[in-house]
Amino acid sequence: MSENTVAVAMSGGVDSSVAAALLVEQGYRVFGVMLRLWSEPGREESNRCCTPDSMAQARRVADQLKIPFYAINAQEIFRQVVVEHFFEGYRRGITPNPCLLCNRFIRWDYLLNHAEAMGAEKMATGHYARIRVVDSSVKLLKGIDENKDQSYVLSVLSQDQLKKTLLPVGELTKPQVRELARAFGLPVAERHDSQDLCFLAGQDYRDFLKRHAPDVMQPGKILNLKGEIVGEHQGLGFYTIGQRKGLGIFAPNPYYVVDKIPEDNILVVGEESDLQFFGLIAGNVNWIAGMPPDRAFRAEVKIRYKARLVSSVVEVLEENTLRIWFDHPLRDVTPGQRVVMYEGEEVLGGGVIRQGIREIHGKEVSWG
Repeated sequence: MSENTVAVAMSGGVDSSVAAALLVEQGYRVFGVMLRLWSEPGREESNRCCTPDSMAQARRVADQLKIPFYAINAQEIFRQVVVEHFFEGYRRGITPNPCLLCNRFIRWDYLLNHAEAMGAEKMATGHYARIRVVDSSVKLLKGIDENKDQSYVLSVLSQDQLKKTLLPVGELTKPQVRELARAFGLPVAERHDSQDLCFLAGQDYRDFLKRHAPDVMQPGKILNLKGEIVGEHQGLGFYTIGQRKGLGIFAPNPYYVVDKIPEDNILVVGEESDLQFFGLIAGNVNWIAGMPPDRAFRAEVKIRYKARLVSSVVEVLEENTLRIWFDHPLRDVTPGQRVVMYEGEEVLGGGVIRQGIREIHGKEVSWG
């Protein structure tokens, strides 16, 4: 195995293409790899991460850079690990984030293992984040471009995985990446980014659930916080925490979705003030350093990918569970989403939100 050999996870997009070009320019021995992921039967060519066009674009870039390119079949493991988790999340009444699961188990496990078996010492991607080696440990840092920072979705990675990772575009802004793509003469320089879940192929997730998990789309009662029946929902999968529209309830003040009770197929609604959360409980915690910095510490947290950072106090309940108190109440804390903790530009770790905390029971929340 050559220490100078890097596998680049290519998508046919501008970011991974520039990552490959930069590594070639820096003298690495590079080869491209692309996963063939699961698509819905009858829509086999629709997964946006590996459409025929994306595959063709990645091959064109590899040919231009004069590097080998390989497609790796990951359809079955992707279906089992990512798609089935998506269904199971909605069955449990949570809002899952499949991309995080894909990064942890498909890209940085299945793909990385294949890359190593093919002779690579490290794998590179086009993510906007940075890695710093300090003594014998690795730190994960935000990308330079605040508008494109993807450190949130890499918070699931371990020390061992990060040590085998290169992030060539993390020090660049998106405009700089496009300019480099033009300078390298890459055919994907103006290719648009896609934001949808890859296996949905642009369709509404509700229609997808109807076909594949109809058990989560069964009608049931809508209750207010007093336990009164105020309407009927069309299936818990149709609704998310904080949703206002589409409830079909006529009331003097608008109702919002504040909770789901999947075991009883009940949707709970309340007023806007009922969406204020003082904190949250999270589990399945991954610490980038392998352990928490302390039993209790201050940090900035994000409760979803595009959320703003909020100053908070983090309490480690167990190694794999934590409680977070926000300096100021937040709206729409959603079970199933990931909370990620930062200290300055460094990612400390993250966990899956289990529940929001609406009452403080005498807890001092303003920690400033």
